[in-house]
Amino acid sequence: MQTLRASKCGLSTAQLPSSILDVIDALTKAGYEAYIVGGGVRDLILGLNPKDFDAVTNATPAQVKEVFGRRCRIIGRRFELAHVYAGRELIEVATFRAPPKKAVTSASGMILRDNNWGTIEQDFARRDFSINAMYYQPRKGIVLDFCHAIDDIKNKTLRLLGDPTLRFEEDPVRMLRTLRFAAKLNFSIAPEILEIFTPEMTQLLRDISPHRLYDESQKLFTMGHLNRVLPMLIDFDIWRQLFADISPDISTFIERAAINTDQRIQIGKTINPAFFYAVLLWKPFLERCNFYLSKGVVPAEARAQAGLDVLKRQATRTIIPRFAETFIREVWEMQTRLLNPKPQQIQALSTHARFRAGFDFLLLREKSGDDTTQGMGVWWDAYQQMTTDEKERAISQYNRQRAKSRRKTATEDVVETKLVAAEIEPLVNEPEPRSRRERKSRTKPERPVQSASSNGSEIGYDHPILKRKRVKRDLSQVVFGPTQ
Repeated sequence: MQTLRASKCGLSTAQLPSSILDVIDALTKAGYEAYIVGGGVRDLILGLNPKDFDAVTNATPAQVKEVFGRRCRIIGRRFELAHVYAGRELIEVATFRAPPKKAVTSASGMILRDNNWGTIEQDFARRDFSINAMYYQPRKGIVLDFCHAIDDIKNKTLRLLGDPTLRFEEDPVRMLRTLRFAAKLNFSIAPEILEIFTPEMTQLLRDISPHRLYDESQKLFTMGHLNRVLPMLIDFDIWRQLFADISPDISTFIERAAINTDQRIQIGKTINPAFFYAVLLWKPFLERCNFYLSKGVVPAEARAQAGLDVLKRQATRTIIPRFAETFIREVWEMQTRLLNPKPQQIQALSTHARFRAGFDFLLLREKSGDDTTQGMGVWWDAYQQMTTDEKERAISQYNRQRAKSRRKTATEDVVETKLVAAEIEPLVNEPEPRSRRERKSRTKPERPVQSASSNGSEIGYDHPILKRKRVKRDLSQVVFGPTQ
């Protein structure tokens, strides 16, 4: 172990939010050891802006609860943690872990119980990556480095602590973390990890809860380097473990969506992680829609059932929460509404809760070369920049163009019908009637001759029974209502 001066690592308390300092100070004041650990320390040394900070201490979760009272909530069964709320900030406080006295693992070696408390030296050995095993004490101004992690940070190398095979078997999610850190930090993966990172090893991810895999997939989507990590998921055969019916190739549409997501994160805009799931599952959704349409199902029902089928199939790998599923299906449904909107509904559509997501989706499709959008992505983009008067003129022009295209389609249908009729040779060549009366008499169906009796006598058209007129009754002599 080496003790480094925080200032030489580029660390200072001015870089830290008050929330993490309050947690460290409260635990120290209560007589416990407390350090900042993990990705927060690593990112500060690399000059990045950490998303959050985690603390580690020798206090048990119950003792942490005593220190912070109502501000603390103990979570986790397999890996017990304390969540401390400091204003709007949430700080995760873990207790030093020791090797389990009796290993509680699955058949594949995954740890099922991990709540054995220990020392800081034992806790270091339980960490996964060397770059995440640096302990920073801000008040003392020191950094504890047990494995020369500072050298790995300088060399930009991602290295696991201990035997890589054993560490992946203990927690297969570490394979996803390996690719995420490599893509986010632009680090190279150590050779000993690459040797055992095989398709057979990735099969261990099938033992992980689909709920947890969904959480990990969201971290991949929101780290700001999605376009860089997608090819890595395919190369390391992780793609097939995360996505059910999505072919392992990156289409232009998926690539553009990934670049757009990264750009939004870099400029500080918020994103909905479910949006990228809508992009990934778009092709399976269309294929399922075509399946139901070929069965004669009406389009609206076909889209609804296709959405249910695709999301249910994806739930075998990553279970998407109900609210995210609703968002995805609404984005898909908005595609139909934005492609062929009724003129009187355009203004209402532009204020719809899912308009922005649906429009972004449509525009990405159009820029990716999807001809089925018919240029409506550009039209809606221009519409949003217009004034009220310009919008009214644009809607009127759209209405005229829509009517013109309908007439053109109807004309084409008539021409096609005539061409088909011309191909059929008539049985009898009769001259076309000139007068309206002749045409009317030709189209008038002949009345069938009815039999008057079973003895074969027939009633002709001039029979009196067919010529009789209806007698109109004199209603003045009719008494309505009850009579005496």
